[in-house]
Amino acid sequence: MKGCLFLQRIIALDMEGVVTPEIWIAVASRTGISELRRTTREEPNYQKLMNRRIAILDEYKIPLSLIRDVISELDVLEGSRAFLDGLRRNYQVVLLSDTFEQFADHFVTQLGYPHLLCHRLIVEAGQITRFVPRVEDAKRRAVLGYQELGYHITAVGDSHNDINMLQQAEAGCLFRAAPGLPDKYPDLVSLEAYDELTEWIDFSAGN
Repeated sequence: MKGCLFLQRIIALDMEGVVTPEIWIAVASRTGISELRRTTREEPNYQKLMNRRIAILDEYKIPLSLIRDVISELDVLEGSRAFLDGLRRNYQVVLLSDTFEQFADHFVTQLGYPHLLCHRLIVEAGQITRFVPRVEDAKRRAVLGYQELGYHITAVGDSHNDINMLQQAEAGCLFRAAPGLPDKYPDLVSLEAYDELTEWIDFSAGN
């Protein structure tokens, strides 16, 4: 550790788009269903987005097993493992994601078993029927919970569903952000490369 200050900091990262590829875009490519390419980069309402995804899976009878097969063929984003390993040498790191327990194990293994907080799917006869949010506004509330324990939170995300988390944190950064988000939220730092992000994290204490 670089000093006792860093023991009081937690780095909260979104998963998809920050350290892993977008799962639903890969599923869309496999199935040919273009509507599944829509993510939180385009749709701010996560509940609406997931309800539509589940309806499409039901319509085309796409089982969880097919999605897990798609995920098993994906690699984490280039440089993301080294980026995470570097952070973990100096900080406590948590992934705050709107992915699901049933999707995440492949990436968790590739990333060296980071601490991940996410949601859960309800599956019946192999078919996804609904999802169970951990809590409403889970990312922001996780940040708030850590803050109530006395931690300084630095948060990083790329999409509409990350904004509440980024604004709740002491320091928030958009990373490879969805088009239009940096202009809409000019108060948030916006970066594109892991080395830039690491440097910003190192200097963001107390901001």
